[in-house]
Amino acid sequence: MRPDEITPDQLGEQAEWNTVRRFLPYLWPRQRPDLRWRIAASAALVLAAKVLVLSLPFAYARAIDAMSAAGSNAAQGARDQAFTVALGLVLAYAAGRFATTLFDQLRNIAFARVGQDAVSDLSQDVFERLHRLSMRFHLGRRTGELTRVIERGTKSISSMLYFLLFNILPTCIELVVVAVIFYTLFGWEIVAATAATVFAFIWITRAITEWRTKLRAQMNALDGQAMARAVDSLLNYETVKYFGAEAREKQRFASATAAYGDASVKTDVSLGLLNIVQALILQLMMGGAMAWSVWGWSKGDLSVGDMVLVNTYLQQLFRPLDMLGMVYRTIRQGLVDMAEMFRLMDTSLEVTDARQAPALIIRRPGLVFDNVHFGYDRDRTILHGLSFEVPAGSHVALVGPSGAGKSTIGRLLFRFYDPWAGRILIDGQDIREVTQASLRAAIGIVPQDSVLFNDTLAYNIAYGREGADDAAIEQAARDAAIWPFIQKLPLGLATEVGERGLKLSGGEKQRVAIARTLLKNPPILLLDEATSALDSRTEQDILDTLRRVSAGRTTIAIAHRLSTIADADLIHVIQEGVVCEQGSHTQLLRRDGLYADMWNRQLREEAEQPALETEPAQ
Repeated sequence: MRPDEITPDQLGEQAEWNTVRRFLPYLWPRQRPDLRWRIAASAALVLAAKVLVLSLPFAYARAIDAMSAAGSNAAQGARDQAFTVALGLVLAYAAGRFATTLFDQLRNIAFARVGQDAVSDLSQDVFERLHRLSMRFHLGRRTGELTRVIERGTKSISSMLYFLLFNILPTCIELVVVAVIFYTLFGWEIVAATAATVFAFIWITRAITEWRTKLRAQMNALDGQAMARAVDSLLNYETVKYFGAEAREKQRFASATAAYGDASVKTDVSLGLLNIVQALILQLMMGGAMAWSVWGWSKGDLSVGDMVLVNTYLQQLFRPLDMLGMVYRTIRQGLVDMAEMFRLMDTSLEVTDARQAPALIIRRPGLVFDNVHFGYDRDRTILHGLSFEVPAGSHVALVGPSGAGKSTIGRLLFRFYDPWAGRILIDGQDIREVTQASLRAAIGIVPQDSVLFNDTLAYNIAYGREGADDAAIEQAARDAAIWPFIQKLPLGLATEVGERGLKLSGGEKQRVAIARTLLKNPPILLLDEATSALDSRTEQDILDTLRRVSAGRTTIAIAHRLSTIADADLIHVIQEGVVCEQGSHTQLLRRDGLYADMWNRQLREEAEQPALETEPAQ
């Protein structure tokens, strides 16, 4: 089940309380006494505003009584006295209304920092947790849906805080106080009628809102699907263009948005029905209360001001109740959204540091794979007891057919996954026994698919080492043979590279990745098809640079084009997850095995390529 399909019924009351308990520390942070003072001030302002709101109807009602008592036939002195009393009460009523608004706004001002800090802290925790989750998790998630979960979870915090603290709680206080006032002034009958109306209103609102919540869950699911399709399509912009599939992508997105539109219409219709039922219940109560007041006035038991008092209190009481459906749905849906966000945070970490793990200390950056078994799924093993050694300071190449497990070696080396069995040692230290941060700081990689941030060239190169200055960035760009290209750009290093670096060619992106790794300056280099996107001339320039900077380092080159690793100190040929051949380029050719077969095949392909390029068009 996708997160958007989870409903409050499926969430359960226990899970709801667990969600609230998980969130409370963000609302009442122990290390922030300033925020606690803000919360206390907000609560005091809420109470002050509520006291004023409950006092104002008395001023209004007694002003009406004073004016009624001094009718048009009363003596001028009595009318002047009534005028003074009524005017004072009216001015007090106006001042009280202004003070109520003032207190509400001061409350919002005092609480704004609390809500924003809670949202910010929780968002940061979720963001940090997502980066700690395994590659398996991220490969199995849709980016669009994931961002929707986080967006809805964080946005629900502010609305939940506002409604819980400034709507539900004050309304409950007002219900109790109004019941006491009504009982004291008018007897138990009107209290019973008001209570019955409130309970009926809450029950009907809850029933319809539960139905609406299911519709809302369907709408959210379709919303997430539409967003996922849009993000997926835009990320694969080039593929869409390659196959001329713009119309197909539009149709897929249109079908998702149309389904979302239908669900949205149903949700809006249900809201209209809820508002009609709520208005009917409230107006029946209001009409009955007013009729009762008129009947009491006709018997001489109530004054005109009493009728105004009843009407004013009921209007004040029903105003927040009128929003109950929206408030209830917002809180319940907010709990669902927050629960799913907390579920992301609770996702188990596949790769974790051992308790009190030390940092990796490298004196001689030698590398050993010792009988490593691994697969991405238990029913499909990739590495079958892989063993090889990379001596410190040597240049070792890993080659083999597609699917042999070459790229998997790089992922295991960076501890994106842990092997099922066996060990990976760096300078005699099992990488599972040291911190991941120190491990990854010691290894630099130039990947086959170089993905860049949607920022400047300077930012992407400087990503290799935090705090790198302009001189270091320029030197890395020179070493990666990309500096002449940068100098030709109008904005130079300030040039934006676009989403995933789409504004650059494949070779330019690869050279930026190389510069980034050179700036990192690690003792171990992993070159995963590092020159696969370069032309022959640039490839030789880069290879010369890599040979120069790899001196004194341990370098592992994963290659498909064997000519790029022919000068390696040692070549390991991997087939079906094990090393089937090893030796230098010359030794492997003499052996006339898999490596020799791959070499001869590539020679034939390279010999045929010029002929294909010069063949005249038919």
